[in-house]
Amino acid sequence: MTDSASGRLVVSPATPDEWRVVTGWAADEGWNPGLADAGPFFAQDPDGFFVGRLDGEPVSAVSVVNYGADYAFLGHYLVRPGLRGRGHGLATWRAGLAHAEGRTVGLDGVPAQQDNYRRSGFARAHGTLRYIGVLPAVDLPDRHVRPVEAAGLRALIAYDGACVPADRPRFLTSWLAAPGHRALARIVDGRLTGYGVIRPGRDALRVGPLFADTRADAEALLDALAAEADGTPVAIDMPETNGEAVALAEARGMKPTFDTARMYTGPVREFARERVFGVTSLELG
Repeated sequence: MTDSASGRLVVSPATPDEWRVVTGWAADEGWNPGLADAGPFFAQDPDGFFVGRLDGEPVSAVSVVNYGADYAFLGHYLVRPGLRGRGHGLATWRAGLAHAEGRTVGLDGVPAQQDNYRRSGFARAHGTLRYIGVLPAVDLPDRHVRPVEAAGLRALIAYDGACVPADRPRFLTSWLAAPGHRALARIVDGRLTGYGVIRPGRDALRVGPLFADTRADAEALLDALAAEADGTPVAIDMPETNGEAVALAEARGMKPTFDTARMYTGPVREFARERVFGVTSLELG
């Protein structure tokens, strides 16, 4: 528990029910959170979610979710409008970062906050662009795209771990099974060549992750994931350093609408950046 200089702000861990309030704040900011994100988020690290309260009323939030002994990811850094600029965010930020306990911390920062993050020890790794569009229907589905169960959970966990700076079996198991989440894998000659997940959001369907060996694999997965969108816009956050990902989005008529920067406080383990056609979420990396 942390008190701000005013003596009134109290920062403490949040419950899943309290986090629904924070999800509403994120929606108000135009972040388009997934409707069932909280369950998998808490499955990874139930102690990594913090709310600052004034007289018992939530006014600020941050999540710092630990992945193993070396890596954590920061997200949901929010202060309610009208209460910003009073130090509430900074006090909440400090309480959350203490939970990382010396791990390298990653985040996806909006442009307005990136200078503040640099002052806190974060360095830019690359930009990320959110592409949104209504995807065209595909007449002939790819025969190699199948439900993720065909790949097997062990293979999916291994593939996922090669595409992010940490192993995350608890998160992934919950993410694949969350309400409204639809997950597909591409399997060629018995080998997993990519997988993706689509989920309902406030303003658009969200694709994430979209990990694939090649653009052809990613293209087949994206088309299959969007097959049931039925005219609903689809959003995907793509590293701008992956030219094949950007080319795929633009070929599908999607437009960039929102940008962030992936930033880290230190080194992270090597991962297959060229396979990342869409990050899982801006909140948990």
